[in-house]
Amino acid sequence: MQDKPMPTYTTHSASSASGLPRLCFMSYRQIREFAMPVVAEYADRAQIEVVDGSFEQALAIAQDRIERGEVDAFVSAGSNASILRAGLQSPVATIQLSGFDLFQALIRASRIAPRVGVVMYGHTIPELDAVKELLNIEISQHAYRTPDDARQRFDALRREGFEVIVGSSLVVELAQQAGLHGLLAYSLDSIRKGFDDALELARVARLEASRYEQLHSVLHNLQEAVVAVDQHERIITANPAMQQVLAGPGIRLEGQMLSELAPEFSLRTTLETGQIDRAIAIRFAQRDWVAHRTPMIEQGRIVGAALTLYDARTIQAADTSLRIMQRRQQHAARHTFDSLIGSSAALEQAKSSARRFAPTDLNVLITGESGTGKEVFAQAMHNASHRAGRPFVAVNCASFPETLLESELFGYEEGAFTGSRRGGKRGLLEAAHTGTLFLDEIGDMPLPLQTRLLRVLQEREIMRLGATAPIPIDIRVIAATHQPLAKLIAEQRFRQDLYYRLNTLRLALPPLRERREDIPAIITPQVAHCLARIGSRLPAERVLEGIMDRITAYDWPGNVRELENIAERIAVFLLSFSHVQDIRYDELRHDCPELFEEGEAIDANVHDMPLAERIREAMESSQGKPGVAAKKLGVSRSTLWRWLQASSTDR
Repeated sequence: MQDKPMPTYTTHSASSASGLPRLCFMSYRQIREFAMPVVAEYADRAQIEVVDGSFEQALAIAQDRIERGEVDAFVSAGSNASILRAGLQSPVATIQLSGFDLFQALIRASRIAPRVGVVMYGHTIPELDAVKELLNIEISQHAYRTPDDARQRFDALRREGFEVIVGSSLVVELAQQAGLHGLLAYSLDSIRKGFDDALELARVARLEASRYEQLHSVLHNLQEAVVAVDQHERIITANPAMQQVLAGPGIRLEGQMLSELAPEFSLRTTLETGQIDRAIAIRFAQRDWVAHRTPMIEQGRIVGAALTLYDARTIQAADTSLRIMQRRQQHAARHTFDSLIGSSAALEQAKSSARRFAPTDLNVLITGESGTGKEVFAQAMHNASHRAGRPFVAVNCASFPETLLESELFGYEEGAFTGSRRGGKRGLLEAAHTGTLFLDEIGDMPLPLQTRLLRVLQEREIMRLGATAPIPIDIRVIAATHQPLAKLIAEQRFRQDLYYRLNTLRLALPPLRERREDIPAIITPQVAHCLARIGSRLPAERVLEGIMDRITAYDWPGNVRELENIAERIAVFLLSFSHVQDIRYDELRHDCPELFEEGEAIDANVHDMPLAERIREAMESSQGKPGVAAKKLGVSRSTLWRWLQASSTDR
């Protein structure tokens, strides 16, 4: 096929200044004509340039658009998509040929002739052998890699007497030129899916590019030493840190040749080659430095270069800190069922259910108020399962912006968008492979991502952004929420099918106010830890006796998380006292007013007959043991003692 000028078609409903994504549809005549209704549909969502081209010519056109900065993402099919993905760093969305598309094309072909040839780019499809028996037609399929290869495959089918050819745009054109019936294998739905993928890739590419530019700008203006030169290596600017390294304060650097001032810092090679050099070790002025050499490029032309110096000692200290931080952030579960403190009936029931759920691989939905320990239960179930020791990846669906959550969850391929990490990045779903994925605050997940998550749960495979092949994963999913999902479903803010997929096993966690008898066992070690950390030797159990009645009477709307904060405040309050007998508990109302908002007359209520009766019954059923009676009443022994003293005084 002879080369000919490639026509260009651009939708004119949006300009580049409109802020809409800029897509380039790299097509061929047949698929371009077929796809134009879809292009029109997307005219108000993107600025779309439609360009006819194939193989090396398509790659050259795409590179030209990138150099001009005229495109955010490409969308193409078949050979063009493969070539663009292999030759470009920019994101490329592939119009996928589904089995349903091909089946429909074969049905149309069977109405024309009983013998059908199939010629597709890349590889043949073994499953077609079963289809030909179903449709009662003869199918001969071939694959090609180059235009000449496609022509040879087509010529072979024509010589064999095939009158109908199903295939790519290139193959359809060959069939039409030969007077045969050529049927395009793609459907409009597949093309729409390709454009949807391209829009998402363009959105993420813009976001990542913006983040990269902001980060680069911030780093350039930090305490690191930075110098910039023009194309002749004359210094045009240097920040104060570099001024100190090169010459000291008060000496003008602008206009001087950098290589003459400090040969070790020469940027001549960078200006000549445009190569970026990172993490280069340099010895200068009896100090070790790590240098980055970067060219400055405007409109494809090298106009200067920059050198950034990092003090090697700072990097060594940062490396140590990073190693410590990364170790702490490794995907591991720390908590077990022993971490769950308390012996109340409500907690024991939740623990019993969780222990039964742990050995299974079924999805679990944990419900409960904020601070009730949903992640602790999730980690405990993970560590009690056969997946213990494998990754435990916790994702808070409410902590990521919607624009970032998808790439964080699913990851992306190398070259999926501008500024993407070399080699791509695996998402958190992949990081949880063979382990447990904990989706906290699942009720806050955006609806579009709920759809993708549902597919992951059904198929147990994920598709990275920019990828063409799914990646199988083996994960156990535990989700958690404090929101009423049934209400969200009624408001169409949460998918009902996702709810039923997650709600295979349900674990409801009780709030702290429904297990008040556990509060002393929880807060006592908390206060003891806080006292030890701030250097106090007061015994936690004894100092809490004077206020335990107020602590257990409080409703704890923030549950254990709020209790931990109150424990910190109590410990700081106790710093003012050296001995237990010196503590003036009434002053605590200034630091912990919530404990004093209710039950101001707790001691006075001892005169009420119902309470006196309850005290008597508790003492009798406990055989006169104050400790047992106090536990039944949900108060401390000191409170029970005061109540008993008040009762005896009245008598």
